[in-house]
Amino acid sequence: MDAIRKGATYFAFAFFGAVLALSLYSHFNSVDKKAVVDEQKPIQLSSYSQPAVLPQVQLPDLTLAAEKSVSAVVHITIKSKNEYYDNNNQLFEFFFGPRGNGNQEQQYSMAAGSGVIISEDGYIVTNNHVVESAVDIEVILNNNHKYSAKVIGRDPNTDIALIKIDAKNLTVLPWGDSESLRLGEWVLAVGNPFNLTSTVTAGIVSAKSRSIGIMSGQMPMESFIQTDAAVNPGNSGGALVNSRGELVGINTAIASRTGSYTGYSFAIPASIVHKVVEDIRKFGEVQRALLGVTIKNIDDELAKKLKLDRMDGIYVDETSEVGAARQSGLKKGDVIMSINSTKVNSVAELQEQIGKHRPGDQVAVVVWREGAEKLFNVTLRNAKGNTAVVKEAISILGAEFGDISDKDMERLNIKQGVQVLKITSGKLKNAGVRPGFIITDVNKISVGSVEDIKRIISQTNDKKPVLIEGIYPDGKWTYYVFNLNE
Repeated sequence: MDAIRKGATYFAFAFFGAVLALSLYSHFNSVDKKAVVDEQKPIQLSSYSQPAVLPQVQLPDLTLAAEKSVSAVVHITIKSKNEYYDNNNQLFEFFFGPRGNGNQEQQYSMAAGSGVIISEDGYIVTNNHVVESAVDIEVILNNNHKYSAKVIGRDPNTDIALIKIDAKNLTVLPWGDSESLRLGEWVLAVGNPFNLTSTVTAGIVSAKSRSIGIMSGQMPMESFIQTDAAVNPGNSGGALVNSRGELVGINTAIASRTGSYTGYSFAIPASIVHKVVEDIRKFGEVQRALLGVTIKNIDDELAKKLKLDRMDGIYVDETSEVGAARQSGLKKGDVIMSINSTKVNSVAELQEQIGKHRPGDQVAVVVWREGAEKLFNVTLRNAKGNTAVVKEAISILGAEFGDISDKDMERLNIKQGVQVLKITSGKLKNAGVRPGFIITDVNKISVGSVEDIKRIISQTNDKKPVLIEGIYPDGKWTYYVFNLNE
């Protein structure tokens, strides 16, 4: 009995203790919950910081530049001759069918490009590759007025051509400073891609002084402005414009594996374009200044090989005997640092700086030699080693030229030629050439345009005679020989 009472007592104490524990747990747990509910302050880590409010990026307003540009950029359509096809050729007829009577059929092709009006009286700059093979050029303004154009001059070395239409009071795109362009600066490409007239695209300058190896002249010069503004076939010769509506380049090429725009386009800087067109207008031919050096870009391999203590500048590998550099004191092993205080670190940059000048101009050249900088004042020269003005090759002949009709070519049984319309004082008059003579070959090379004659004569050594062959309208064949330097 005592054992039962003792067990009951233990049980009662245990039960009472359990009830007391539950009561205390419930009390303290409700206090903690209330404290959490009442506390509204967020918990923050010591390393946490509120995100800063980024300033709004103000993009340039390009609307004014676009409006100014479209009226000064023109659409150019070109008709050019293809090769002759023999109508009596059975293989030709198998593919194309009979082409009518006669032995030959002249074929023509059409192409298009863009141009920029640079004077109120109708001078227009475009690419050489747009008009180089043209027999007919038509210019269409933004207001749809159409004009026939003639080629004033071309320069394959820079891929620039100057053409002219007979018009007045045209909208002109002012020249801008291409050298002041900065990487990342916004620009517009204005032209006529795929015959979509007055098209404007925008992008940024992604590189400067870029060389891509596309020029075809005897002394090619490349220092392109690279942009990501969309450019496509038909944009060639169009304007690259800054945000102020100024011409800073002529769109010329794209980097593409498909033939269409894939991200990069290239424009000839206005500094080069302006000089080329002014030379053509004033002299009839580009007056190309030369420093007279063979140069190399400095890379890590060349620097180690030559033990150069610096990587910037342009390495002088050789100087020409009668060139401006050697005559002024520059020599092999010099590193050209700057031209007229403008730093040059690539061949393209040096070409651009020299390309702005004419023979006879003086430039300040700083070179690194034997651990020190040295300044040389260099008077630039032409390809012949002097500072004289180079005359346009075609002007030496002293004549006005014109095209031959298809009918006359068929009657005379000739493929192509250039007719002498008028004789003035010059080489042709002295040689006995009469008006009406049709030049078919110069130095045994067939010609079909005045540009062909100009190219051949300009490439002829002054000490060698020029042979001109052709036919008169009465069917009489003859030839003439003369020297350029007499």
